[in-house]
Amino acid sequence: MLEKQKIVVLTGAGMSAESGLKTFRDANGLWEGHDVMEVASPQGFARNPELVLEFYNQRRRQLLQVNPNEGHKALVELEAKYDVSIVTQNVDNLHEQAGSKHVVHLHGELFKVRSMANENHIMEWKKDLVLGDLDEDGHQLRPHIVWFGEMVPMLETAAYITQQANILIIIGTSMQVYPAASLIHYASSGTPIYFVDPKPNVNPSDFNNLTILSKTAVEGVPSLVSELLGNVS
Repeated sequence: MLEKQKIVVLTGAGMSAESGLKTFRDANGLWEGHDVMEVASPQGFARNPELVLEFYNQRRRQLLQVNPNEGHKALVELEAKYDVSIVTQNVDNLHEQAGSKHVVHLHGELFKVRSMANENHIMEWKKDLVLGDLDEDGHQLRPHIVWFGEMVPMLETAAYITQQANILIIIGTSMQVYPAASLIHYASSGTPIYFVDPKPNVNPSDFNNLTILSKTAVEGVPSLVSELLGNVS
């Protein structure tokens, strides 16, 4: 039996927007009048932990009310004929809800929290998180989210996965936010790249074998998946 080709999928906020999840960009970087640095940085958490916790509580509640869209579901279909890994900048679990088996979260996960004293002490968490929610040793819990200014612990893993790609698919991301934007450069020269975004912010002349689909995830991903599945017997 021939080994399956490796498809690596890089996804951003546009992947989940059509499921109804709000993005920072939709609100011009503001959340109820607050700059994102107030609600998504270590400094903001130190200044006003209640505000930061409530920000993520609201996002967690919203995630409990939405479902994967047709774009998420289509990516699962690729697993029938390809070895698929998804590297996402999103903190939702919609890829997993849809059925994708191999998902790497660059920026953390909404449904997890971790100890302020030990970043490796991570727990599943779907309810509100408040001051006074502690780990077994009495340390405050915080969202398991990579805040602005923090290291991206899964970046090395994501770069390694991207290097293995026979095909690279980028969906719903501006490719302007680093370090995630650097991942495209880990793909081997000549690797076919498909960019699905209604406003693709990429210069085709910068890459060989780049195909741009100026569509949303719900419009573009199912048609691309159908094409790719048709190319494999």
